[in-house]
Amino acid sequence: MEPLQRDPYLWQKAKARAKFQSHLATYLWVNALLWVIWAFTDRYHTGEIPWPLWSTAFWGFGVLMSGLAAYGGLSREHRTQREYERLLREQGAADPLDKYR
Repeated sequence: MEPLQRDPYLWQKAKARAKFQSHLATYLWVNALLWVIWAFTDRYHTGEIPWPLWSTAFWGFGVLMSGLAAYGGLSREHRTQREYERLLREQGAADPLDKYR
């Protein structure tokens, strides 16, 4: 069997996005469960802040940052790639990664 020829940059990007998608699905399921538990156990909502709000908010911030890193370019590799492309443009050289875009 022939080994797969993968572009390391694209493979890393695909792994980061798959990890984010898994993290997002877990976040949605767990938080939905927490809100359902809260709704059934706290029958007398006294006007206080619901306790699942804390996990939803703080974990949600983590999921948001993970998504931005995977899709929005906050990762070090993405920033390095943009800087490399900027330097190539300054020198007038052709970008060897154009075939991936």
